[in-house]
Amino acid sequence: MANVGNQLPTQAVSKPAPGKHGNVLPLWGNEKTMNLNPMILTNVLSSPYFKVQLYELKTYHEVVDEIYFKVNHVEPWEKGSRKTAGQTGMCGGVRGVGTGGIVSTAFCLLYKLFTLKLTRKQLMGLITHTDSPYIRALGFMYIRYTQPPADLIEWYDGFLDDEEMPNVQQVNWILYLSTVGLRV
Repeated sequence: MANVGNQLPTQAVSKPAPGKHGNVLPLWGNEKTMNLNPMILTNVLSSPYFKVQLYELKTYHEVVDEIYFKVNHVEPWEKGSRKTAGQTGMCGGVRGVGTGGIVSTAFCLLYKLFTLKLTRKQLMGLITHTDSPYIRALGFMYIRYTQPPADLIEWYDGFLDDEEMPNVQQVNWILYLSTVGLRV
């Protein structure tokens, strides 16, 4: 299948169900929190970036452009913003445990995508986008947090060897898929 514009071939992901609900994505888990860690969600919702700048963005295309220009990593916290000094034992330096920091631009944009209630077509647009690996990474993170676990391998199949995807995200996908009983 040839590339069209800024899209990668889409043969790896199953076709949407026929009928009027074919473009509607199911939502798995909590409809308000997107299944995010409570500390991350609290920091996203209280972030001036989310409350002011992202509030102004109303369309899928505006958010994709923002991802392209603003995201340079997909970790939950901005580098150097977490205070782990003084934490000892099993909590010292462990992600999601202890004190938060400044929540990353990526996670603010991920939650913004969630507020837009993406369609299957929009989500496919994210994961097949060729302009930035971070656009694809956020698409796959959206899938990981919002789609039924049984469907994950269908979404991820054919994309796990994406050489342009940030390495940390590839490792996180493989580890996550193995924890839910899916083998890559």
